[in-house]
Parts: sequence; C-alpha cells; structure tokens
Amino acid sequence: MTGMGVMANRNDLKKRTIAVLMGGLSAERNISFKTGRAVLKSLLESGYDAVAVDVGHDLPRQLLAAETELAFICLHGRYGEDGTVQGLLEMMKIPYSGSGVMSSSMAMDKVITKQILLYHEISTPGFVVYRAGDDWAAVLERCRHFPLVVKPAREGSTIGVSIVHDIIALEAGLTEALRHDDLILIEDFIQGAEVTVSVLNGEPLPIIEIVPKSGFYDYESKYTPGQTEYLLPAPLDAVIYNRLQEVSVAACRALSCRGAARVDFMVREREFFCLEVNTIPGMTETSLLPKAAAEAGVCFNELVIQILEDAGLNK
Repeated sequence: MTGMGVMANRNDLKKRTIAVLMGGLSAERNISFKTGRAVLKSLLESGYDAVAVDVGHDLPRQLLAAETELAFICLHGRYGEDGTVQGLLEMMKIPYSGSGVMSSSMAMDKVITKQILLYHEISTPGFVVYRAGDDWAAVLERCRHFPLVVKPAREGSTIGVSIVHDIIALEAGLTEALRHDDLILIEDFIQGAEVTVSVLNGEPLPIIEIVPKSGFYDYESKYTPGQTEYLLPAPLDAVIYNRLQEVSVAACRALSCRGAARVDFMVREREFFCLEVNTIPGMTETSLLPKAAAEAGVCFNELVIQILEDAGLNK
C-alpha cells in the first residue's frame, strides 16, 4: 500500500468511534485493564475518537450506547481472547482488531494449538491431556518421566501452572489446574532458554529472550517490573534466530491469526519447541510485544495504529 493510501485510511479511522474493550470476565481482568488503558491513552494522543468499555454481560448494550463503529479488543483470557467476543462483534457487524472467531478459539485452547502445530510439522513439547472425569490413575501412569509442566488448557498469564518433579507434586498440580479449567495439559518440561517472537500483520519482530530472576516466568515475574530480564535481540545463533522467526509466521498462518500475535518457544541448544500462540498480546509497561516493536523502530503509538488499521481494512 502506498503512503497516500495509509494516510487516507488513518484519516478515515479518525472519523469512527472506537470502543476499547477492556476488563472482561476472565481471571486476567486486571491485566486487561492495564492493556486497555495504555491503548486508550495512545489512541487519544494520536487523535482518534476512542472510548473505554469495561466488558460485562451487557456488552451489546454498551456497544450500542457508545455508537461503536470499530472495536479495539484488549481482553485477555476467556470471554475475550477465545472467540466469544469476536463472534458477538461479527453478529453486530462491528469490525474489530486481531484474530477472528475460529483463530481465537483455536489459539486459546493449548491442546488444539499443539495438535495443529504437529500437523504442520512444527515442534512442540510432548504432552498428555487430562479431562475432568478421566481415569486419574491411568493419566498418572502415563506421566512417569519428570519434570513436567501442568497447565490449564484455556487460561493465560501462567495462571494455574505448575512445574512438577514427582507423582505427589503432579497430583497437586492437577488439582490446582482443575480449579481453573476442566481440560488440563501435562507437558514435557524443556530445559533451555525461553524466547518469544511477536508477529505484526504477518511480519516477525525481533526476538526476545526472557530471563526471570525466580527461574520461572510466572504471574509475578511477568507483571512486576524488575523481576525479569529481557534480552533484546535474543543472543541466539543466526540460523536458529531466523528459523524461529520463520516458524512463528508459519504458526500464525496455520492458526489464521491476524493483527498482532506472539509465539512462545523453549530453545535447547540447536532445537526449539513451540509452546503456544497468543492472539491478544499484552500492551502493559512490561509487555513483550511493545518491547519487540520498539526494537524494530515502531513506537507504541504507531504499533497501536498498525493493529487498528488491520481491523479497519480487513474486517
């Protein structure tokens, strides 16, 4: 697209009422507010007609009351990142940022994501699935190699996640994970470097290596400033670096992601394993997508506008 086309589109978007959807009904409500407020502030600074919407059960009424012409989704977790809000917006014929209904639903489910990755021959850690009501003893019998990672299949922000080293810890980890979801992923623990690749409108951004001081990139490490060191660009072999970027784009295409997404990996020597794909990456002061964009020369306000443009152009 030419520069004139981009400018014309941006001017058109400034004429629309943009609802920034934040808060929501998931366990990640507080983080969603941080993302939403940052995006709202950015849009207002850039001259857009944006309003905040704290998403609740009355969302349709809120959207109509705000005379919403375009939605910028800043929701994390269930009822926001899983295709449900996207489906509602489709029914109301309101264009929105980010991935569509099916893509959001697939990426939110870590089990489905891994099955799709395997189909496309993208490496992912070995795993066992436990559903509430399954034979507990049979699942434990299949999980005799440690350490393992136990996580709710449809939660984010490391909520309900445990690293376990024996059967007793595995049982405790399953019990904790079941508090958050009835579908549980038990995954091989990969000892190595944790890295993340953001993809913006189909293009990979610089890779970040995540080095939490606690040794585990948990909720506190993610959202407490100073608790994690971010190596940007990640100090990886050039071949591995380029391959990670290529695979990240391939993973997003496999899941039909749109706008901004983030793909997480574990790297062990010269091999890597895809953990998950996030269709609504955080936009807080400690978030990874804005850091990667800044390294690529894209400031926060420009990042927000590019995500918004994809919504306005293609939905």
